[in-house]
Amino acid sequence: MTDLSHIRLTGRPLIISDVDDVILEFIEPYERFLQSRGLKFVPRSFRLTGNIVRLEDETPVSEEDVRQSLHDFFEEQHIWQKPFEHVLTALPLLAEEADIVFLTAMPPKFTAARRLHLDALGLNFPMVAVETAKGPIASMIRAEQTAPVVFVDDMSHNLASVSEHIPDCLLLSLAPPSAVHAMGPKPPEAARIVRDWAEASPIIRTHFSGGFGA
Repeated sequence: MTDLSHIRLTGRPLIISDVDDVILEFIEPYERFLQSRGLKFVPRSFRLTGNIVRLEDETPVSEEDVRQSLHDFFEEQHIWQKPFEHVLTALPLLAEEADIVFLTAMPPKFTAARRLHLDALGLNFPMVAVETAKGPIASMIRAEQTAPVVFVDDMSHNLASVSEHIPDCLLLSLAPPSAVHAMGPKPPEAARIVRDWAEASPIIRTHFSGGFGA
């Protein structure tokens, strides 16, 4: 059971946001991390396994090695992951009129490390780390609240999952211009595509004011 006891909503509008490649850079620093370990990510398809190879001979590493590289990266995330442009200015301003919750797809055992990293950046909003579908968790976070809700993510399956469980949610697809994201599935039709938080912020505020539906 996912622990949500630390989340205290105020009845204001709600923003639920992914972290990796939405708040903090992921794919670009992960590629640099791999190179520091004698590995390279070759984006030939929308997956990591099979596309991470050894620099010396470009042979793919095993699925277990890929999993371990991710775990090692998350252990050192404070070294590698920086916030995207506009995050540190946009989120505090949005927090003046909305509750913000981070819903991150990450092994929960790295929650403490990520919490310390986000807090050091001044992003002290409550966070939930999951390895399951985000829709049911997002619905649990919203609970009985009736104020407008926004969900921001870079992955189409997460956007689709939240759309299924919170039909009135404004979906924002925010992804960096990476080769791997270009290979991924397109966002659901209901999602609005935004380039960064500077573009997302006025759209979110319009949704809060009832300017357009989800």
